[in-house]
Amino acid sequence: MPLPERSGTLLIRGGTIQTAESALRADILVRDGIIAAIGDGLDTSGADVLDAGGLLVIPGGIDPHTHMEMPFMGEVSSDDFRTGTEAAVAGGTTMIIDFAIPEPGGSLIEAWRVWSERAKKAVCDYAFHVCVTHWSASVASEMETLVRDHGVNSFKHFMAYKGALMVDDGVLLSSVGHALSLGALCNVHAENGDAVAHLQKTLLERGITGPKGHPLSRPPSVEGEAAQRIIAIADVLGAPIYIVHVSTADATDAIGRARANGQRVFGEVLAQHLVIDDSVYDTDDFRSAAAHVMSPPFRPKSHQAKLWAGLANGTLQTTATDHCCFCAPQKANGRDDFTKIPNGTPGIEDRMSVLWHHGVRTGRLTPAEFVAVTSTNTAKIFNIHPRKGNVSVGADADLVLWDPNGTRTISAATHHQRVDYNVFEGMEVTGLARTTIAGGHVVWHENQLHTVPGSGRYVARPPFAPICFPHADTGAAG
Repeated sequence: MPLPERSGTLLIRGGTIQTAESALRADILVRDGIIAAIGDGLDTSGADVLDAGGLLVIPGGIDPHTHMEMPFMGEVSSDDFRTGTEAAVAGGTTMIIDFAIPEPGGSLIEAWRVWSERAKKAVCDYAFHVCVTHWSASVASEMETLVRDHGVNSFKHFMAYKGALMVDDGVLLSSVGHALSLGALCNVHAENGDAVAHLQKTLLERGITGPKGHPLSRPPSVEGEAAQRIIAIADVLGAPIYIVHVSTADATDAIGRARANGQRVFGEVLAQHLVIDDSVYDTDDFRSAAAHVMSPPFRPKSHQAKLWAGLANGTLQTTATDHCCFCAPQKANGRDDFTKIPNGTPGIEDRMSVLWHHGVRTGRLTPAEFVAVTSTNTAKIFNIHPRKGNVSVGADADLVLWDPNGTRTISAATHHQRVDYNVFEGMEVTGLARTTIAGGHVVWHENQLHTVPGSGRYVARPPFAPICFPHADTGAAG
């Protein structure tokens, strides 16, 4: 199938449109980056035609959790906004939400500006969660400015990484409450950082210095406790909360209980945690074990069933990757001390295929649910729907021609991520992006990139409408 010319009008013909709600056999006319019409017998004059026969046409994936060229633990993650977004579109993802992280005690607005400058080379659209790592009147004012003037409607908090990014309950109470007043949503990395630091010290004193110490220092209960604590804090404030990279049955159950009680709690799960377990640390091969050091770590396999069930029953709403690449020489910084191994793994290129193969092909997810958890739910939660995560007239033409029966073998030898390993190495998957369209232009077609650095756009996200929550103790509106 030849690549269409890079013109302003594109007709996608012969495919089945699969959304989070329904499937429909129809053609799609794209004009100037926007879906202009959907139906049969559309006027093709002046349009480049793309044959989608036998394929699904789905909304481009949205990865709500990435870290491109992020300074962390003495290193900088190896994928920048060009290479990282090229890998994204090769796998069917057409938008990322990255994290702008201020310098210690520094300005949130300056962090947003620094990340905005880095992202100018992106090949697909992007937005930022801005991290709150300390609290002051200046932080509160900057949060207001970011929401009002810079299209930010989400702020990130770390309950882990003591001595670096971690915030205490006092900061959480101040920041989450203030975000609520601004119409913004708070994201939280839920791990008890004090417990992690204590366990790390204990393990090192016992002579456990290799990567095997990483999961031992962050047991499932550490995540479960933190998830319950942030849910309780959010309940006190009457605020919605979004818990990132849920990896345990403990945290999933905590979210499920809160949602059953009427709290607005959202849960995100990584494609990696759905299919990889903690056996990856059971090796004397430092390079292999260190490659899998991320936080939260990979868990005993028994947790995976709960995560899949959470996606199917709505306890967990989104899938992400926490894409944060560090190459083997960078990981080797922690050869004699696992606490110094830069935390992070790749995944952005493979998320969609892994979810289709292990989710839809096994019956865990329907095709509509696949679209929901890889795109539409994220667009709704972060207030960019129906512009994103949708196939409708007026929506951005971020589309994927998805081959539900196409197969490939995942490998670092062939991926586009700028990293020298792949945690899914050797996995044969069915379901792949034949063509990816971002902003109305074909950027991936039949295993070839056709990207233009800088063509990605910053997506401003408006604040949410006020939401009133009943306080559990008084019944008063929050």
